[in-house]
Amino acid sequence: MTYLICAFFQGIGCDEYLGSEKGVDKCGICGGDNTGCKVISGVFKHTLTNIGYHKVVEIPEGATKINITEMTKSNNYLALRSRSGRSIINGNWAIDRPGKYEGGGTMFTYKRPNEISSTAGESFLAEGPTNEVLDVYMIHQQPNPGVHYEYIIPGANVISPQLPPHRRPGDTLNGQLDVLDRSNSKEDTSSPVDTDMYNGNPSSTSQGRYPGRFPSHLPDNHVPLVQPPRRHREYNWKQLGVTECTTTCGKGSRFPIFRCVNRNTHEEVADSFCDSSAKPSAEEEPCNVFPCPAFWDIGEWSECSKTCGLGMQHRQVLCRHIYANRTLTVQPYRCQSLEKPETTSSCQLKICSEWQIRTEWTPCSVPCGVGQKTRDVKCISNIGDIVDDEECNMKLRPEDIENCDMGTCAKSWFLTEWSDTCSAECGEGVRTRTVVCMTNHISSLPLEGCGNNRPSGTMVCDNGPCQGKVEWFAGSWNQCSVECGSGTQQREVICVRKTADSFTVAKPYDCSYLERPASQQPCYLKPCGAKWFHTEWSTCSKTCESGFRVREVRCLSDNMTPSDHCEPQMKPEETEICNPQDCIPEIDENCKDKYYNCNVVVQARLCVYTYYKTACCASCLRSATRQSGFLGRR
Repeated sequence: MTYLICAFFQGIGCDEYLGSEKGVDKCGICGGDNTGCKVISGVFKHTLTNIGYHKVVEIPEGATKINITEMTKSNNYLALRSRSGRSIINGNWAIDRPGKYEGGGTMFTYKRPNEISSTAGESFLAEGPTNEVLDVYMIHQQPNPGVHYEYIIPGANVISPQLPPHRRPGDTLNGQLDVLDRSNSKEDTSSPVDTDMYNGNPSSTSQGRYPGRFPSHLPDNHVPLVQPPRRHREYNWKQLGVTECTTTCGKGSRFPIFRCVNRNTHEEVADSFCDSSAKPSAEEEPCNVFPCPAFWDIGEWSECSKTCGLGMQHRQVLCRHIYANRTLTVQPYRCQSLEKPETTSSCQLKICSEWQIRTEWTPCSVPCGVGQKTRDVKCISNIGDIVDDEECNMKLRPEDIENCDMGTCAKSWFLTEWSDTCSAECGEGVRTRTVVCMTNHISSLPLEGCGNNRPSGTMVCDNGPCQGKVEWFAGSWNQCSVECGSGTQQREVICVRKTADSFTVAKPYDCSYLERPASQQPCYLKPCGAKWFHTEWSTCSKTCESGFRVREVRCLSDNMTPSDHCEPQMKPEETEICNPQDCIPEIDENCKDKYYNCNVVVQARLCVYTYYKTACCASCLRSATRQSGFLGRR
């Protein structure tokens, strides 16, 4: 029966009426041990491959304390719909805004943290109980981080925490609960304080605080209230208007305003003149209950249906209005005066990469028999870069290796024809041909070679004696006449006479019957533009101790006009250090130190006096030289 008492006195608290430290367990029972219900929980960790809706868990009818939460933030979305197929949250590839949504007989709170620093995932929360079966889905778009789910199913013999409607405050249950006796004393009209509150009887005020029954005997640790002495009060509480409505439409709230006034003159005074315990409670009153104008509620765009190329994306556009601080979906005709936003749109994240054949087929790997030939096939992005093969459609990949049949191999020497020309224009030379031994490449058995009678690959040839033969001889081209733009370059062309073992220069007339090679040709190294020009260095600012010198640097075009097309990194320096050597003062033979401790004179700065300047001439002079050099460097 302890559970019953707790169920009826939820507003008072478990500790006061149970006389213990126990509170409400997971099942909502005061002092319970979590056995009055069944807690269902788990984690959906399946690895998903296809983009789209995947079922996570089924929430049965009668479930309470529903909590569906992504374990970490992701680009996936949670979705909820009834078993009848009605979408509640994030249906039809459209993403709803976070907020409250009615479904399954309860109110779901949809949360989607959008802070950049947040790592929390999406969640559905509802108190329940549900009045139908609901299905939770995941709109899969990236690897599943895991979805935790938990809900409570009440046990078969759990007593409802709600007071049955046929119970009345005067009823008793198995002789355990009785209403406290009412006091026979009459109400003192001179005091605004309700005496029933102090006698333990539930007045209109106490009914609101302690609904239901009262136990026949208070717990041992309960201290009864003491009725204060009654006296005539000059001041009492009076309602002086109401607060502003919390909303301009859609059912807001307002509260009465009570002030302390003189009972006779009704003049408002400070609240301290009235009994604070007698101040009436400010009961909430509805106001501006007419619905707010309907509007199109636009959901977020879904992910593009394709990772590259032209795809589609969707969003949910619902006609809604706000009522009782809740956003509710209404019939679309309520928004017919407003232009409906688009629900679908084309999208393209990037242009798809495609396969490209980079080389022709290579020659067959064998001269005869069956071998292989290859070619280079790459996946190329839309900007021309080579990317991983996975970014292209593997089903459309061209073959990059192929068998080739070079015919049956014969175990014999194969020859080509002799070359047409002799290796020497005159005198003795050679002609060549290719000789190859062909074997059967198909068989795995070892085969003998073609034998030792290899045909010769060269033969002697003679184009006649070289005596008296002339020809033009051209030297190498010299440099181009200009550094940029169009210029010319020259080479020497002479007539030479060939003998058996040497060459001699002949007259050009001797080679006149032969075509003379060109001795001049146009040349073009690079396009002309602008160049850096500079003046000579100026005189150094100091003859010693590191001075500096300067020069003027300008960028001039080909026609010697100022330009800004010179390469900045090629600009010559405009300032340079010069004369870094130390200054050597002129030595005066008569300038010497007369005392061994002249360094003390320098440290004491006595060189300004004529006596010390003469007595410690060398030390004072060195000090003055160092000092002037320091000032010069500054």
